[in-house]
Amino acid sequence: MTMSRRKKIKWSFFVFFIPVFLWLFLLIVLPQLELLRMSFLKTDYYGESGVTLGNYLAFFTEPIYWLTFVRTAGYSILVTLVVLIIALPVSFYITKVADFKITNFLMVLILVPFWVSELIRIYGWMILLRESGVINHFLTSVGILREPVEMLYNDITMVMGLVYTTMLFMIVPIIGVMESLDDSLIEAAHDLGAKKITIWRTIIIPYIMPGIMSGSIIVFMLVLGSYLTPNLLGGKNSIWFTEQIYNQMIIYFNWNQGAAFGFLLLLLSSFIIWLALKLTKQDWRTVIK
Repeated sequence: MTMSRRKKIKWSFFVFFIPVFLWLFLLIVLPQLELLRMSFLKTDYYGESGVTLGNYLAFFTEPIYWLTFVRTAGYSILVTLVVLIIALPVSFYITKVADFKITNFLMVLILVPFWVSELIRIYGWMILLRESGVINHFLTSVGILREPVEMLYNDITMVMGLVYTTMLFMIVPIIGVMESLDDSLIEAAHDLGAKKITIWRTIIIPYIMPGIMSGSIIVFMLVLGSYLTPNLLGGKNSIWFTEQIYNQMIIYFNWNQGAAFGFLLLLLSSFIIWLALKLTKQDWRTVIK
C-alpha cells in the first residue's frame, strides 16, 4: 500500500470518526455520566450535599415506585407479544406469499404512518376514539349505540396505541431474516404432510429467532421508555414508570431522584432482556447483527 493511499485512509478515518465520536460522547455519554453522578447525591433545602444510596433505596422502599415499574414492565412484555403475534403472519405474507410488486406496495403502507411524528399519530387515535370522535359518531348514527361511549383513557386503548406505534420495529427485523429462508424447506415439509403449525414451530420460528429477538428487544425498550402514548391514551390511571421520572425531574425538581430512577430503568430492563436471551438460548452477538 502506497504512502498516499495510507494518508487518504487515515484522513478519511478521522473525518468520519471524529464527528461520530463527538456526537456520541457529547450528547449521550457525557450527559449519562452527569446523571449517574447526580443519582448518588442527596438533596436538601440548601442544595446538594454528600453521597447517598437513598435515591436508589427509595425505589425499593416505596411501593408506588416498584409497583409502577412492575406494571410498566408487564404491559411492555404484553405489547411485545401482541406485536410479535401480528408481525409474524404479516412478515410471512410479505416475504413468501405476496408478489414482488405487491410486496413493495405493502412495505410502503407499513412505512407511511411513521412519516409523521408519534404525537400526530396519537392525536389521530384520540380523534377517532373520543366521545365526539368519528367512531362514536358512526355507531350512534347507525343506531348501534344510543349515546357516545368514552373509548379513551383505559389500558386497552393504551395497549392498542403502543402496538400501533411500534409495529414497524418488529416487522422489519423479521422480514430481514425471513427473506433468506429457503422456500424449498417449507415446500418439502408441506409435501411430506407436515401441518402449518408444525412448519412454523420446527422450521420458520427457529430460523427467524434472531430477527424475533432483535425486534422484541427494540419494541420492548421503546414501549418501556414510552411517555406520550401511555400519558395521552391511558390517562391519569395508567401510570407509566417514565412518568415517575418526569414527575421527579420536572414537577418536583428532584433531578437526583429522577436520575436514579432512569438508571434503575436501564438496569432492570437490561436484566429482563438478558433473561429473555437466556431463556430463548440466543447469542446477543447474533441478535444485534
